[in-house]
Amino acid sequence: MSRRLAGDRLRLLRWRAVHWAWDAAQRAGVVTADTPAGRRFAAFGRGSMAAFPPGAVFGERSIAIGADTLIGPFVSLSAGMVPGQDLGPVPVLQIGDRCVIGRGSHIVAHHSLVIGDDVFTGPYVYVTDQNHGYADPEMPIGRQLPLNAAVRIGSGSWLGAGAVVLPGACIGRNVVIAAGSVVRGTVPDRCVAAGVPARVVRRYQPGEGWSPTSGADRPTGSGTAGPGFGELVEGFAQSPDPPR
Repeated sequence: MSRRLAGDRLRLLRWRAVHWAWDAAQRAGVVTADTPAGRRFAAFGRGSMAAFPPGAVFGERSIAIGADTLIGPFVSLSAGMVPGQDLGPVPVLQIGDRCVIGRGSHIVAHHSLVIGDDVFTGPYVYVTDQNHGYADPEMPIGRQLPLNAAVRIGSGSWLGAGAVVLPGACIGRNVVIAAGSVVRGTVPDRCVAAGVPARVVRRYQPGEGWSPTSGADRPTGSGTAGPGFGELVEGFAQSPDPPR
């Protein structure tokens, strides 16, 4: 009996030690403007924090983060194809002030990806300004030249859990992107977009408030995610009204 008690106490001590060490590592590993990791960025605003543990983070010299922004744990931020790549003097990834980037999200920039102020995302959101090309049907897609197109996410917007923002997307101000949506093209200000591909389902009309839209509304333009990509996404969505 005494051996069993001793074993239980030892397991409890181990459990407490592991969780104490993990909590201590999370507190100590936070990245701020004053830490060596924070100073590697092109800009890391006062009051901003990146939680520990991070995801894959590289190309910091081409990443600018505003003030009072919170980057959740396991978030990947990258600029360029590989660490150390020279992308020029202007940051290709810019995140504004007072943003919240949810746990496990990936923000992958190569050309120009700008997130405005007060943008919040749920967990596991994916945003990129580059996609694989597949013009040559005989060459492995991973070996073909990628295609870049600038991405803009307007201030005050919210991206729900698991949303995907494709190259060329331009999301307006105070926009809601529903969870699991795939965004391409232009989404106007003050609307709600949902689906694959995302379509505008509600708009704010001054004097009338938020009103549902017709099922035919969808973001304009297909971006440059790759030849035929818009049609591919529409096919997956089994849309009754594919683009012509």
